[in-house]
Amino acid sequence: MFGHTYNSLIMKKGYLATNIVVISLLFLLLAIASCKKNDNNNVKTVPVATPKQLGLYETDSSIYKLLVIDISNIGTQPVNYGLVFDTGSGGMVIDAKGVVPATMITSTGFNFTGDSTVVNGITITSQTQIVEYGNDAASIDKVYGNLAYASVTVGDQNGNIVIKRLPFFLYYKAVSATGAVYAAHDFDVFGVNEEYDVVFPNNAHITSPFRYFDPGNGLTKGFKLARLNAANFSYSGTYVPGAITLGLTASDLSSSSGFFMTQLSFYAGTGYPPVVPATVTYNSKSFSTEMLFDTGTDPYSYIEDPAFTGSITPLPSGTAITVGTNFGFSYNYTTSTVDNLTDVENPTTSGGVFSIMGLEFFLNNEYMLDFANHKLGLKRN
Repeated sequence: MFGHTYNSLIMKKGYLATNIVVISLLFLLLAIASCKKNDNNNVKTVPVATPKQLGLYETDSSIYKLLVIDISNIGTQPVNYGLVFDTGSGGMVIDAKGVVPATMITSTGFNFTGDSTVVNGITITSQTQIVEYGNDAASIDKVYGNLAYASVTVGDQNGNIVIKRLPFFLYYKAVSATGAVYAAHDFDVFGVNEEYDVVFPNNAHITSPFRYFDPGNGLTKGFKLARLNAANFSYSGTYVPGAITLGLTASDLSSSSGFFMTQLSFYAGTGYPPVVPATVTYNSKSFSTEMLFDTGTDPYSYIEDPAFTGSITPLPSGTAITVGTNFGFSYNYTTSTVDNLTDVENPTTSGGVFSIMGLEFFLNNEYMLDFANHKLGLKRN
């Protein structure tokens, strides 16, 4: 109806049609110019994020030294637990006591029905598993629990981050290699590497909590661990600010950073364990091994020598040891009666899968994991 009338007017008055076209074109050009101007004005440059730093507690029980990281909130439940900061495993493993109501926890499992339940803002699934820790067959501890999800605050009032939905292992029982049941929270672990410590029947898994943290624009997902200070270890725990840097910069990942980098391999059902080929030299002999650099192992390091005979044996004080990797990084140290304690054993008889450089390695070296590219970095310091 309106189209017919409009066309009639144009046919009767040609000059009107011409003016309308000209005016329309002017308005269109002005509109385009205006849009372009507004687009330029509204372009926002997202600034490069600043890496986030977290502190650790350096603790010393007079027998074992440990790195401890605080957890201050799980779901809606405020907590105050220190977990072992462990580069030798992947995933948060925490006792359910004090996290969920005691009535839910039994020696054989959690008391609920169905596929899952939600309590204190924590989703506990019916997916169960057993986690094993230890360097050989004689030292395997077993931890029994379920897959859970929650928002978790990592760190304390000195500095923290919130991981909004973290899969973790909530356990109801931990048992030593001798069958003794560990006390509550004695086996809490914050495993930061990218392997899968636990894979559940539904193919879900837990891995480094830092893997679920977005560091922000322009940063690569991953973390650096600064060199530790032997003088900071104390019975009550000395807080060390900035020990962890979350989010890697281009400078961190450049060849000029001083880090020796190597690509990690993926294994189905295991993820990216930070184990690398290495050559160990001691007592004038050398052999190839797979090496793990592990903050969770103390007071000993472990050398798996395929030619060694006999049971596990401490190397004498004054033994010089060299660890050389296939990516250019090397490390030298000497055992003493109190420092750099090192045991040697045969992997065939011990059941040890790989050699381990324990916590004292981190007193002299920096450590990096690049989650985006699945790389390990080591730096002499």
